Amino acid sequence: MNHPSHAVARCGRATEPAGRPGSLVTTLASAAASLLLTSALLAPTAARAVDGCLVLLCFAAPSWRSIPQCVPPIRQVLRDLARGKGFPSCGMAGAGNSANHAWASAPGNCPPQYTRVHDTEGGPIYTCDHVGAVSVSVEGRPFARTWWNMGGDTVTEFSPAAKTQLGSWDTRFDDEHAAWLAALPPPPAADAGN
Repeated sequence: MNHPSHAVARCGRATEPAGRPGSLVTTLASAAASLLLTSALLAPTAARAVDGCLVLLCFAAPSWRSIPQCVPPIRQVLRDLARGKGFPSCGMAGAGNSANHAWASAPGNCPPQYTRVHDTEGGPIYTCDHVGAVSVSVEGRPFARTWWNMGGDTVTEFSPAAKTQLGSWDTRFDDEHAAWLAALPPPPAADAGN
């Protein structure tokens, strides 16, 4: 099922001294802490729209599930997406840091370990275990892509640059990809006689 992508959250980039390793991650962490504190202090008890900037920061975290303040907004945005609502936006300036949502479509827009092939009389039908993915870019480059399903389960694929900056992250995507690779049948042996 192909649906349009919902473009989205943009968050400003604070400047740090050049050459300081991990400065962007430090900036993201500081911004997340400030937003989380402000959200906690000012949050009304009634339901309200999800803060796109907070969602962007939570999706860029090494594991959004390990940050208690990220769980409710991420769960809410996933429920909203499942109901066909758009991805939240962030009004802060800065074109280099953004997040967007795209619907999954196997086999092209679905990781191989989550792609299923169903053989039918009319040919193979491909499905994906996930219905969509939220992609986060930092400084204009891919950082993380979180795949989600209708049950609210997620798995995050971190880019090599993200892994370098974060140092540690939720490795479930990598572990499941490695298990998928290990389960593949061995390639056919080359014929030694030819």
